[in-house]
This record gives sequence, structure tokens and C-alpha cells, in this order.
Amino acid sequence: MNIDMIRAAAGRLKGHALRTPLLSSPFLDEIAGRRVLLKPECLQHTGSFKFRGGWSAVSALSDDQRKSGVIAFSSGNHAQGVARAACAMGAPAVIIMPADAPKVKIENTRGLGAEVVLYDRETEDRDEIGAALSAERGLTLIKPFDEPQVIAGQGTTGLEIAEDAKALGIDTADVLVCCGGGGLTSGIALACAADAPGLRVRPVEPEGFDDVKCSLATGTVQTNARKSGSICDAIITPRPGDLTFPIMQRLCGPGIAVPEEDCRRAMAAAFNHLRVVIEPGGAVALAAALYHGDQIEGDAVICTASGGNVDADLFAGVLRDYG
Repeated sequence: MNIDMIRAAAGRLKGHALRTPLLSSPFLDEIAGRRVLLKPECLQHTGSFKFRGGWSAVSALSDDQRKSGVIAFSSGNHAQGVARAACAMGAPAVIIMPADAPKVKIENTRGLGAEVVLYDRETEDRDEIGAALSAERGLTLIKPFDEPQVIAGQGTTGLEIAEDAKALGIDTADVLVCCGGGGLTSGIALACAADAPGLRVRPVEPEGFDDVKCSLATGTVQTNARKSGSICDAIITPRPGDLTFPIMQRLCGPGIAVPEEDCRRAMAAAFNHLRVVIEPGGAVALAAALYHGDQIEGDAVICTASGGNVDADLFAGVLRDYG
């Protein structure tokens, strides 16, 4: 992985991905006690930054590979990103999804033309299912985070953050990134290291599923005790990736873990003050910025809102409780 791959991915994404802005609100600044800038990838195609990685990976395949089809496993956001990219390029897509994924993500993935295969997170191994189907049908596997072209696509988010921060006169700040397996975090870290070295990237996870934070703290890859049971489904992974962890270990600051209640509060705050809809996993970075400022350095903080694909009932409950 290197910055040249990210710049090449940016070229392939030009005219296809949306360039999302950095949003701000004086009300959020007041809550956080510092300037807060939000990168709303929830406004990206398919409602998540995952479109960037999906398009980058599918567009990098050969014509024969696209003709044979692709396969991916995801709780929903990577699924939709790959499905949309594959559909646009005429490639068949099979997506392996956990049965407990939000209904909206399962339905949207099918709506984008992909074949959805459901599995049980607790009793079945998605990697084994993916490997078997790939071999049986001749499909190219596009992993959700431990894949160079996916990381390159996610890294284009970091290129935009670096450019926009410079335009706003911000040369030093913590960049808080919603983190599952580390594809977005490592991609942004690579981009910032090249274009804005004063921006320190930090992974943020839900409490109880903070494998990246623990791995960075110990220097060795740690695995979560649980595989499910969090509303932050989009960023629940067993462990950091083999490709992503060394990048994060080299370039990132300490991780931060936030409780689910703070994710809900951040979702309500984003809607009330920015009119932005964020899913629970996509709100962990904002939750850290707003409610865990003692762990953050500097007068400004930049955070990603990585996705907005939240079930209507859950979101309504959040606004009822915290709106």
C-alpha cells in the first residue's frame, strides 16, 4: 500500500464518487469545547464511504474478472458499495451478509441487483463461505477492508480531508475515524501522512468491540471476545486486518472506545444541528469528539460520519430519547 495507489484510485473514482464536504455547527463546537468538523460520508452513494472502496476494487479488475463476477462479505455497507459498482460495470455480484444485518441494508443490496447469501455470525464463518462460493463459481473475492484496492479507494476520503483542512487553515488536528477492520482508518492515515502530516489519525470503536484500540495498545493483534450484539453493526469485526494493522500501527495515534449510549446521543446531535442522518457505527467518531474530549488534543477535531444506513425504527427511537 502506498499513496500512489490512493491517487490512482482517486482518478478512477473521479466523476463517480461524491466529494463530501467538512460540515460544522457552533452548537457541536459548544458541546465538544473545541472546533468540530464532520466528514459526512453518510451522504456518499449507497449511504457510506464503502462505495469508494467498492468502485476502486471493481474498476481495477480485468474485463474477464468482471465478466465472471465478484463476491463480497459485509454487514451491509461494503455490500451495497460493491453491488452498485458491479451493477454499473456489468459484473454479477454475490454478497454474503449476516442474518442480523439491518433489513434496510439487506433489501438495498438486493435492490442493487446482487444475490444475497445470509449467514449466522455466531456459528458460521463468512470467510469459509466466501472461499467456497468463489471456487465453485469462479468469482473474484473483494474483501471489506483487507484488500489493497479497497484500502486505496477508502484513502481518497483522506485526500479530501487533507485538502479541505488546509483550505480552512487547519494544519494540526486529531482525525477520528469510525473503525472496524481498519480499511478506512489505514487509507486515511496513508493519505494524511503524505498530504497533511500534522493531522493525526485515530481509530474509534464501540466499547466491547475495540480490537483495534487494544491491538495498538499492546502491539499485537487482539480479537474481540464477542462477534455480535452491538447496534454498531457496520464496524463490528473480530480483529484488525493483516494489511491494515501494520499501517495503523505505524501511522495512527491511540484508539478510542465509546459506549453505545454516546453513539445514540451523537446521532441525535448530528440530526438536530446538521440535519444529517448517521447510523450507530458511523457515529462513533462524532461521539468521541463530543463526549470524550479529554482523550483528544488540539483546538480542532475532524471526524468521519462513515455511514447513514440506519433502520427507521432505530433512528426514530434515538430521536425520541435524545432529540
